[in-house]
Amino acid sequence: MRDIALSPSQSETQTEAETPRLNRRQAAKVRTRQKVLDAARQLFAERGYEPATIRDIAKGAGMSTGAVFANFQDKAELFEAVLSTDLARLAETMKASADAEGSVRARVLAALGSGYHDSLEHLPLVQAVIARSWFQPVAAEMRTRAAIKPLLSVITDTLQAGVREGELSQDADVRLLGEMIYGAFLANYRHAAYDGWAMAQLTERMGKQVDVILAGAISRQ
Repeated sequence: MRDIALSPSQSETQTEAETPRLNRRQAAKVRTRQKVLDAARQLFAERGYEPATIRDIAKGAGMSTGAVFANFQDKAELFEAVLSTDLARLAETMKASADAEGSVRARVLAALGSGYHDSLEHLPLVQAVIARSWFQPVAAEMRTRAAIKPLLSVITDTLQAGVREGELSQDADVRLLGEMIYGAFLANYRHAAYDGWAMAQLTERMGKQVDVILAGAISRQ
């Protein structure tokens, strides 16, 4: 049978018809969930984890505590949802910075610097993430590990580009180097959270750490 080409309007109509639409009840549930997430993120960012209560989150969202619990089992699950959303956004920010021109070192530091800049505006939230990382359940820890993979990929992809471009040795262990850089990146948040370090101190320390980590991988050709 001869293929029949669809006009743009017909194609769009067909696509719209194939895309499932939310009914009013489903759409309302999506809006409610987003309101809860927005209110929770604001309170977590302002106060940290412990001081932000479900009652206050519900009040900030303009709804009852029952509506919050209808969407999230408890505050821990709500915090995890906020963190997952923030990590996805942070990965996009870091990737955009890593795509700039420059040496592999410059691109890695640009990505990490943008990550710090994006996070330090909400320091109590960073403190909450650090505090909870020590005692969250194993299942939650595994979900968090999955959520941070895109951030780690930004670093390893940048390093892999450095290998292709000849800046790093062909036998460089990109995965190990990326994990070491990311580990240093995370560790420095403690200085921001508890020692009052600003961007200048963080980026200076991160630059020295990246230099040490990459020292053995620099191509000698």
